[in-house]
Amino acid sequence: MTDLSQLSKLRPLESDSAFRSAFLKAKRDAKSKFADWLRASSGQKVDPDTIFDCQIKRIHEYKRQLLNALRIIVLYNRLRENRDLDMPPRTFFFAGKAAPAYQLAKLIIKFINNLAGTIDGDPVTRGRLKVVFVPDYCVSLAERLIPATDVSNQISTAGYEASGTSNMKFMMNGALTLGTRDGATIEMAEEAGEENFFLFGLTADQVESSRGWYNPHWHYDNEPETRAALDVISSEYFSRYEPGVFGPLLNALLTDGDHYMHLADLKSYLEADQRLTELYGDGDAWARKAILNVASSGKFSSDRTIAQYAAEVWNAKPCPVP
Repeated sequence: MTDLSQLSKLRPLESDSAFRSAFLKAKRDAKSKFADWLRASSGQKVDPDTIFDCQIKRIHEYKRQLLNALRIIVLYNRLRENRDLDMPPRTFFFAGKAAPAYQLAKLIIKFINNLAGTIDGDPVTRGRLKVVFVPDYCVSLAERLIPATDVSNQISTAGYEASGTSNMKFMMNGALTLGTRDGATIEMAEEAGEENFFLFGLTADQVESSRGWYNPHWHYDNEPETRAALDVISSEYFSRYEPGVFGPLLNALLTDGDHYMHLADLKSYLEADQRLTELYGDGDAWARKAILNVASSGKFSSDRTIAQYAAEVWNAKPCPVP
């Protein structure tokens, strides 16, 4: 536990079928424990046999919880159009807090909760899609939810995330990353191999170079699923008792130019999401990638980071405790 570089010894075990089975069982046990805790603490019921898909971090436009919500709306629309669609059942978890004066971030929290309530009340998607905004995010909650997570969403607009730390914690606990090439996710993919990640979207250079000409209306006009997702929001489907309440979100995405490139990345996000769900259907293949992620995560230990700073920056020597 004090030398996480030793996690690299797990690499050969990705080809060991007994180890893969034990690994998947440990993940299933963690999901079951979290489901029990959530029911006892909040009364919310979730199915541990669904994919646990998480985005837990500070609520901010650049971290793009709204992009995640748009993905869920597209999946919801698909199921409403085709009840027989082959789609693995999924539970989407959100958690995090907004700055006190950040009104749009607070509106995103409300939108996610309204989305959750609408989906919960629709018999078409019951047992197939569920959205949960877990309240009062804190370390104790993270200690339960991160080990239970199958999919880690790290979907910030490329070029905006300084590093991120939840991405590393999820990786170390066997979740696969669905994300952009931003922050520490780039280094994580270098360690484990991009083939063991589900990366999508514009790069930081592409985001910067498109500032002068990017027009979100192009995506609305030319991508039917994007248009349908925005139309269902503007129809007050998720705000039937509060008409107009989500107008500021639509303004941010369309009228105000979509500064954080939500619509530019939505189609690519959905394509990566499709690849991920296809892999999930093959438990052995999923376990292999998850094990390789854990085995590659030792570099991101704070012990290793501090030791490197001590040696290369501070020139500080160890002081053994007798």
